[in-house]
Parts: sequence; C-alpha cells; structure tokens
Amino acid sequence: MDALAKTILSANSWLNGIIWGVPTLILLIGTGLYISIRTGFIQFRKFGTIMRNTFGKIFQKQEKNKGSVTPFQAVSTALASTVGTGNIAGVTGAIALGGPGAVFWMWIAAFVGMVTKYSEVTLAVKYRERNKEGDWVGGPMYYIKNGLGKNWKWLAVIFSILGMFTAIGTGNITQSNTIATSINTAIQSFNPDAKKSSAAISIAIGAILAVIVGIVVIGGISRIGAFAEKLVPFMAIVYVVSALIVILGHIDRLGLAFTAIFKGAFSPSSVMGGAFGITIVQSMKYGAGRGIFSNEAGLGTAPIAHAATSETDPVKQGMYGIFEVFVDTIVICSLTALAVLSSSVSKNASGDIIWSVPWGKDVGSDLTASAFATVFGNKAASIIIAACLVLFATTTIVGWALYGTRCCEYLFGSKSIPVYRVIYVVMVFFGSTMDLSAVWEISDTLNGMMMIPNLIAVLGLSGIVIKMTKGQFSNNRLRDRR
Repeated sequence: MDALAKTILSANSWLNGIIWGVPTLILLIGTGLYISIRTGFIQFRKFGTIMRNTFGKIFQKQEKNKGSVTPFQAVSTALASTVGTGNIAGVTGAIALGGPGAVFWMWIAAFVGMVTKYSEVTLAVKYRERNKEGDWVGGPMYYIKNGLGKNWKWLAVIFSILGMFTAIGTGNITQSNTIATSINTAIQSFNPDAKKSSAAISIAIGAILAVIVGIVVIGGISRIGAFAEKLVPFMAIVYVVSALIVILGHIDRLGLAFTAIFKGAFSPSSVMGGAFGITIVQSMKYGAGRGIFSNEAGLGTAPIAHAATSETDPVKQGMYGIFEVFVDTIVICSLTALAVLSSSVSKNASGDIIWSVPWGKDVGSDLTASAFATVFGNKAASIIIAACLVLFATTTIVGWALYGTRCCEYLFGSKSIPVYRVIYVVMVFFGSTMDLSAVWEISDTLNGMMMIPNLIAVLGLSGIVIKMTKGQFSNNRLRDRR
C-alpha cells in the first residue's frame, strides 16, 4: 500500500510540475494579454469607471430577484473563496522560493489576470441558465455548452468533474484542517501543555465548523451570498489594517522593500542574503504562479458565483472580476509582501540589500507571523494570524461549497444537490482531524487542471467578450451610471 501511495504521489508531483509549470503560466498570462490588447487594456484605460461601478456601489442599496443575489453579494461570494490562505502563506512562499522579485511578477500576472477574470464573469452572465428551482446557474460548464456548442459538452463535463472533487479537497478539507491547526497553534503559544489536547481540540473545532457551514450551505445561494457579504469585508479590513500597522512600524525600510522587489525581478542574485542561484525564470514562476493561485484568474471558479447575480448586463458584472483581482492581489497580497519584506530587509556596510530570511524554503504563514511579531509581539501576532486564517479559510469553505454544488448539479441534476451538500459538510468535520499532506498536493493539481478547459472556452469565446466590451464602452453606456 505504501508503494502504491508513493507511486501516486510521485505521478501527481510530475503532473503538478506540468500544470503549474512555465508553459501553463504562459498560456494563462498569454490569454489575459491577448484579450487585454484586443480590448485596449481596459483594466488601465477604464480603471476609474470600473471602480465607480464596483467599489463605488458597495454602500448603495442593491436589489435582487428570486433565485439571485445582488452584484455585491456575488463578488463577495467569489472573494470568499479567492481571499484565502494563499494571501498569507502563498505570498511568503513565493518570496522565499523566488526572491523579493517574485512580488513584481505577481503584480504583472494580476494586471493581466484582471482581464481574464473579467472575460470569465462576462461570459458566465451571458450564457447562464435558470435551474429547476428558479436559481441562476452558470460558469465555465454553461458557457462551454451554450457558447462553444453541444459538440464541446465533453469539455464542460471534464470541468465539472474536476470542480466537484476539487471543491471537497482544495475548498473544504484542507481549509478546515488549516483552521484547526491555526487555532491549536494560537492556544499553544499561551499554553504549551495544550499540545497534549490538540486532537480533542481539532475534533471540537471540526464539529462546530461543520454546524456553521451546514447552516449556511443548506440555505442555498441566498444564504451563502448574505454570509459572504457580511464576513468578507470584515475579514479584509482586519487583515489590511493589521498589515498596514506592521508596514508603518518599519516605514523607514519600505523604500528598501520596493528596491528589493524591482531589483530582484530582473537580477535576483543582486539582492544579497543567499539569493545566489535564483534565476529570473524562478522568480517569474513562483511570483506569477502563487499570484494566480491566490486570485484564481483563469481557473473558472469565480464565474460560478457571479452567474447568480441579479445584474442583467454581462459587462457590468464582468467589471467586478477586475475589482476582485485588484482587491485580492494588488491590495491584500501586496500588503503581506511589504509587511514581510519591510520587517526583514536591511543594508550592509557596502550598501547591498540583505534579506534576513533563508532562501529556498517553502515557508508559509509562520513567516507572516514573524513579520507581524516585530510590531505586535509573538503572542498577539499569533492571535492575529490565526484569526485571519480562520476567517479566510471559513469563507473559502462556504464559497467552494457553491462551486462544488453547481458542478455536481450540472452532471447529475438538481436532485443531487442535497446529497453533495451532506457529503461536503461531513468532510468539513473529518478535514479538521486528518493528516493532509497528500491531499494538499493532489488538490493543488486538480485545482490547476480546472483552468485548461476553462481557458479553452475563454479563448474560443474571446471574440464575444471583445465585441460586448467595445459595444458597451463605445456607446458610453457606463459613463453616467455612477
């Protein structure tokens, strides 16, 4: 059995290297770059209009119809699964493996990914359908079927199969395990003897979490949207304010942090502290790869949430896709990176920049906690990071519940929804107590595989997106909608 497990993990490692390798990243970035060029780089040219029609409407009352959610609830649901542990652990891992320059390539991937997600959301609203319960349903499987045509239905089936299992892996059991681990770590920082009771604590956490998720998920899209609308802004504000305090605490070294980022992007070895041997390709791979893993541009998940919006204009809802990547990567991921770098960069006697963290180690939230500890102290930092991880992971579980349910519904019909929801909630409990090293790796591969059928569809339907975009903005239909 051990030999079989090793063989499976070895095969998965090989496949993962391909899925998240340079060729696939080129496909991801290339797709966004192609549509960016064809739309005249809408993410820059119309940034003000986009922010007015997204962030500017957050505090306005938004109407929704039966079987739908408001535009802000739709983006909150998408952000619930997008803003997650990758914003804390993924960013620091990218810096440790690719150097500070990885942050620059993360930004580049985000700017291009904005248009990819804009295209996904636009297509999701255009090609969505009503299910038997009267809810709006959509996403890659529907714009593949209704956009590319029935001959491509097999591609929609592949996406749905991958989405159904990835939701349980990436979006569920790995997240509940992160919550249990984070809370146990925080408790042990105050009472080391609590380590003896960690298993019992994990079981209790799993049971409580399963009840909470069950109550939200069984309520369907309306309850998920309402939950996300309230919790996502709160958790984002808590983390953003905390990270800003850390950065302000090291404001004298913020300039060095930016220098390390831009210098390290094109000459990694010029940033001292053991960076020798890190190449530009490595910096690009880890920066772009971890950034895409965080904001999910191109993976095809967020469009499933956006399809439930009460907004009838595909382009208007599509702009929330740009807003989503901006918040996730340009704001939250950047704050993590700057907090970590500003707390650990310095100059030596020769004037060279030194980053005091060992290179080449796949570190995660522990590095972020160390950065926060320089201002808040060890115990307070552990509580802040644990609280943020719990909030981020909880919303991720709820957001992915919708994704998995919709994929299951597409494959087996509406009658399968209650069965999938029960399985999903049960796995929340078991996830908190399992050893998930193998599950993390396999889920990461499945997560990446979802983007292939999605990108095929986005590229195939890019002409539709470009036509709708040009028609919308050339007619100035958005100019006066503030």
